[in-house]
Amino acid sequence: MKVLVCIKQVPDMESRFKLNAAGNWYDTADLAWRMNEYDEFAVEQAVLLKEKAPDTELVALSIGPERVKEAMKKALAMGIDRGVHVQDEASFEKDPYQIASVIAEYARNENFDLILTGMQSQDRGSAQVGILVGEMLGLPAVSTVVGFALDGQVVTAKRELEGGLKAVVKVGLPALFTCQLGLNTPRYPTLPNIMKAKKKELTAIPVATLLKDEALAVTEKVSYPEKRGSGLVLEGEIGELTTKLVALLKEKTSVFK
Repeated sequence: MKVLVCIKQVPDMESRFKLNAAGNWYDTADLAWRMNEYDEFAVEQAVLLKEKAPDTELVALSIGPERVKEAMKKALAMGIDRGVHVQDEASFEKDPYQIASVIAEYARNENFDLILTGMQSQDRGSAQVGILVGEMLGLPAVSTVVGFALDGQVVTAKRELEGGLKAVVKVGLPALFTCQLGLNTPRYPTLPNIMKAKKKELTAIPVATLLKDEALAVTEKVSYPEKRGSGLVLEGEIGELTTKLVALLKEKTSVFK
């Protein structure tokens, strides 16, 4: 079996964010970087599959500037066999459709039996890329997976739904799954595996060789949330409170004017 795992490098969410000069994304200087949390579940699931079927080939793909190699090295140290770095200094400017099209273009002729992605990225949070890749490749795609069991060529997946509900679906391979928190517990790379990862294949491909589509959406502006004023606590008897409330509504809004 051949498995593709899509990973993204994102800033540590504890970082202090600043807007970039163009005002359309965050400034990448002085940030700490890590593998996207949801993608770690995808990597772990792939490695668990390989532990049961050692002849499985695991390939990790990441799009971005040179620094994304650090996230890929972690994936390799966790147990991925080889990595593909799609070189793109301006990956943040691309919309989910373009990112998905790059992944699909690479995967189209690679005959992957299974594609695993994170449910969403922690910085953009669109939750669109994985499902779009499945659509572009004509594969069944299952999102927000919190349970995964492979029996032959059929996957029984448990999906997390809104309201705390869960749904169980059976899907034949090839197929794509987006991984949610709770699917597994990602392992920490051991020192021996970190050393082995340095010798694993890491191929670089310029994004221009894979990008065929124009953006469908462009991020024109990013801004901080508007600051809200402090709340006001009214005290007194019910009749007095009612009078105060009506006076405030007349002052602050045009509802009663």
